[in-house]
Amino acid sequence: MVVGVLVQLASQNVDKIFDYSVPSHLEESIQVGIRVLVPFGRQTLEGFVLEIKDSSNLELKEIYSVVDDDIVLDEELLELGKWMRDELLSTLISTYQVMLPKALKAKAFSVVRKKYHTFYQLADKNYVGKTAPQKKILELFFEKDLVPREEVLAVSGSALSTLVKNEVIVPVKKEDYRMKYEVNPDDKKILTPSQQQVVDAVIQGDVEKPFLLYGVTGSGKTEVYMHIIEEVLNKKKTAILLVPEISLTPQMVEAFSNRFGHQVAALHSALSEGEKYDEWRRIARGEANIVIGARSAIFAPLKNIGIIIMDEEHSDSYKQGDKNPRYHARDVAIWRGKYHHAPVLLGSATPSLESMARAQKGVYQLLTLDKRVNGKSLPKVEIIDMNQEAKVNLGHITSKLLNEIRDCVSRGEQAILFLNRRGFSTFVTCKNCGEVIKCPHCDITLTYHKSSRMLRCHYCGYATNLPRICPHCKEEALTDLGVGTEKIEEELHTLLPNVRVLRMDVDTTSRKGAHKKMIEAFRSFQYDILLGTQIVAKGLDFPNVTLVGVINADTSLNIPDFRSSENTYSLLSQVAGRSGRSQKNGQVFIQTFNPEHYAIYYVQSHDYLGFYKEEMLIRKKLGYPPFFYLCYIKISGKDSQYIFQEASKIKRSLDRNLEHTTILGPTSLAVFRVNNIYRYGIILKYKREENLKEVLKMVQNHYKSNSKIRIYIDFNPSHF
Repeated sequence: MVVGVLVQLASQNVDKIFDYSVPSHLEESIQVGIRVLVPFGRQTLEGFVLEIKDSSNLELKEIYSVVDDDIVLDEELLELGKWMRDELLSTLISTYQVMLPKALKAKAFSVVRKKYHTFYQLADKNYVGKTAPQKKILELFFEKDLVPREEVLAVSGSALSTLVKNEVIVPVKKEDYRMKYEVNPDDKKILTPSQQQVVDAVIQGDVEKPFLLYGVTGSGKTEVYMHIIEEVLNKKKTAILLVPEISLTPQMVEAFSNRFGHQVAALHSALSEGEKYDEWRRIARGEANIVIGARSAIFAPLKNIGIIIMDEEHSDSYKQGDKNPRYHARDVAIWRGKYHHAPVLLGSATPSLESMARAQKGVYQLLTLDKRVNGKSLPKVEIIDMNQEAKVNLGHITSKLLNEIRDCVSRGEQAILFLNRRGFSTFVTCKNCGEVIKCPHCDITLTYHKSSRMLRCHYCGYATNLPRICPHCKEEALTDLGVGTEKIEEELHTLLPNVRVLRMDVDTTSRKGAHKKMIEAFRSFQYDILLGTQIVAKGLDFPNVTLVGVINADTSLNIPDFRSSENTYSLLSQVAGRSGRSQKNGQVFIQTFNPEHYAIYYVQSHDYLGFYKEEMLIRKKLGYPPFFYLCYIKISGKDSQYIFQEASKIKRSLDRNLEHTTILGPTSLAVFRVNNIYRYGIILKYKREENLKEVLKMVQNHYKSNSKIRIYIDFNPSHF
């Protein structure tokens, strides 16, 4: 027997299948989709079996061993990987690796093992205990076949040892999954007529076209998802529910496990490697029928999928843009939906322009929930012009917003404050010479974190102590400027000393389980104010929140990216939607230096369609999606001059070979140097270019053996 094996090596030079012979004693264990251990040059590597043949004319090395008892990559995932390779111009091994938890990836050695729980079983039913402890232990088996080790030890350790030694009872090891789900059955909510119409449309509709559910914040989309999934389970099918942020996953998992019990499994990056390993195998074994998770959960090894739902479908966190394969979960969801003949439902209060444009053209089926489920109106939004306020306010929280916070707390209600920038201050500068302290490895200023008195680079992770004197002029004249969530937290403690503030950002949620603990603490009214970055802007549902304050609406508006207005509108609408979700009326205050900007204007009137129409006019004039497709080529390396020369050569080659494409660049990226790597970008804008992938493959192949340069190709990037 001969097997074709794909090994884990990142180089494109070895992105191919290698043949190995199989020793006779391993032949029965071989299946397509499992991992095997093989010799590769001087290395020993793991690889995936992709082919099985009878023989070969070549002299082959033998595989060492079979790693898995069960198939890791089934037929569907193997097909999906090949499709992703061709669509994204990535290596085949990278597409398979991205699907799997670390414990199941092809690697040099295994790092995660199964967890077992020890039980005891009665072997000699005729034995009569010789001591009181022995008799007590034997009584435990009157009503149970298997008794947990802890329960037996609680009686007597020495008696346990004696009974085991005499083979009266024997140990039995059973696999123990690391993830535990609390099941608290709740009442199934009755749907409104509008919600029921959405459920019926998805269950009974055309599965060949994805559905786009445009539902305002608080319109009950989650309950709609639950009813759809219940219908799917009744048909003996399975379901995937994607959420964009890890912070939303615990809340969603809790809601679904209360309804569906242990049929739920979670997959997201906040889990330990052991937990991911267990959850993946639970799913593959058919022990879980509902998978909830972030982007990578789209690869869950479910069989017979009946529905795939993407909540907050507009979120750019569904796009993997930092490494290969640069896939979008929406595209993978649509592929898997077609494979299983299952509907795909994309839900959002602020759909991406591309999705809404497809719905308007009939490519997607548009469903609408335009009212809150409780019958309440959307919160009133007031714009605070910081151009005027800055003349009389020295702090970052205006007197108007401060008074509203004070009144909100005095009524026994809660507030959410939003600022999409973490840290204490944006940068540290010298008042004497104007020097700004930058990262030594990146072209970016260091952010000051006061709690640790550290300056940190949010790109490469470099950190250093805050210096006492200016490194340039040697004067004690350093000061911090700009504002982050940490500084706002300090201001709140100074201005409202008796108000309880909970800060939620990357710095405070890095520990395992921190998201869930913070959400539970705020919901149980241990805090008055939830202050955070975009983590607090999406999906969270707190009945007692009646006030939302946006400290600086311009943070995302000033980013040099064609999606900045769309991202600003979406973020502000989403965070505004956290207010007044129960029986109490909500209000929102947005502080901005750009009160006339159309993204801010349409947020105030809760007019998504108005924003959509205006933004579409601008996109059409500038030739951006959804009117044109984009491809972004990033060229990087350690030698800035060499990289620019090669980027210019690539540009000239593209000019010669692409007839119907607008080519922009090469230009240096906004952050030119990251971790001592210099970066240039080329943007391709096109509607139809038949030989595009062929030309881009030619560029890839030209440089694949050149260690001085890296070429990254990103189709339909979420940002530049």
